[in-house]
Amino acid sequence: MIILVLSYLFVCFITLLLTKFFYELWWNPIRIQSALSSKGIAGPSYRFYYGNSDDMIRMRKESASRKNYVNWIGPQPQLIITELQLVKEILNNKDEYPKPEFKSFTKKIFGDGLLRARGEKWFRQRKLANHAFHGENLKGMIPAMIASVEMMLERWRQHEGKEIEVNKEFKILTSEIISRTAFGSSHLEGQHIFEMLSRLVLLLSINAYKVRIPGLEKIVKTKDEIESDKLEQDVRDSILKMIRKREEEANQEADKTKKISIDDIVDDSLTWTIFLLAIHTDWQEKARNEILQLFGQENPTSDYLSRLKIMTMIVNESQRLYTPIIALVREIHKGTRLGNLIAPSKMDILIPTLALHHDPEIWGEDVHLFKPERFAEGVAKATKNNIFAFCPFSLGPRNCVGMNFALTEIKIALLMILQRYRFTLSPTYVHSPVILLATCPQKGLPIILQPL
Repeated sequence: MIILVLSYLFVCFITLLLTKFFYELWWNPIRIQSALSSKGIAGPSYRFYYGNSDDMIRMRKESASRKNYVNWIGPQPQLIITELQLVKEILNNKDEYPKPEFKSFTKKIFGDGLLRARGEKWFRQRKLANHAFHGENLKGMIPAMIASVEMMLERWRQHEGKEIEVNKEFKILTSEIISRTAFGSSHLEGQHIFEMLSRLVLLLSINAYKVRIPGLEKIVKTKDEIESDKLEQDVRDSILKMIRKREEEANQEADKTKKISIDDIVDDSLTWTIFLLAIHTDWQEKARNEILQLFGQENPTSDYLSRLKIMTMIVNESQRLYTPIIALVREIHKGTRLGNLIAPSKMDILIPTLALHHDPEIWGEDVHLFKPERFAEGVAKATKNNIFAFCPFSLGPRNCVGMNFALTEIKIALLMILQRYRFTLSPTYVHSPVILLATCPQKGLPIILQPL
């Protein structure tokens, strides 16, 4: 009798397990696909278990010609939205469309900071971050930025008239500025942290569209997962060590408000702006003339940075073509209305800023050309009053809190470079953009420096 009961329970358990497996990996995805299709949201058909991960890289290139469609990462739907009215609705409503829970490698990179926070926790962290990155605090960071750029330009003196690979130089510059402003230390002290973060970003890129059996990673870890676990712990330990050192030196509790989270690190915007100016030397000269008229050979000040109209146009156009944040991710819950769609299930929403920035309906048939004059009369005019078509640092209440910090750093570096050098693209340059967290030059950016 006991054997019979145990056998019955075992059969029930297996039946329940198979039913759940069938529902999660087949019936539910087909139901969601049918509901979205009825509202005109198409996309490649769901394929059992794997979804359509293999198609996603190809479709990313085509996304500018699609308005809204659905992708499948395994059995999980991902709603791609480029319709501007819906983009505006999503980004303006942080409660209806919150940030999703990060998974695996993404969670290891961004930790438990502002980017992941929700509700009251997000409000507290955002308030502290706003204080750290705006007003007098941001002005107080400018001397550290200038000192860091001066160190870089001192190294460049050895390459005058020669080739120099500036993408590496700008990575060093960025980490130097973050180290100085966040922790009061030098790049050398923080270098190991940034090397580990770069490795984590690479692991994320490699594993972004790989589909694994749910729960399996808790039992059996891949080589990349083991490595990322160790990197995450080492980054955390190293940052805490630097913070404790600064607190001990300053002996001030207030220093805790000046910590800068990982997502605020400036990416490759400076590299692509230099790339475009190295090709379009007419705009390089226009930017230099504006700088020399306002500053001469003096170091920049915060009061005059806002008066650099031509440089602002150039930076905006560079960030349109090579956007710092290639996609924005939000979450929609079952039953939430978005336009004429009522979400049939909880799912991620992805807004591909790269597609928005290359939409010929907004930017014209010359959308792929470098034309800073688009922004001569501001963003609203450039976007035909569709300002959500240009969101290099996101928009709405959850926009990038480090935007002003990043733009200040970019402008100071450009200004000081243009005061000292003309530059052209090296004949050895190979154009090979690759998407990691942002668009990066896979083969670097070699330029030829000519001192003024």
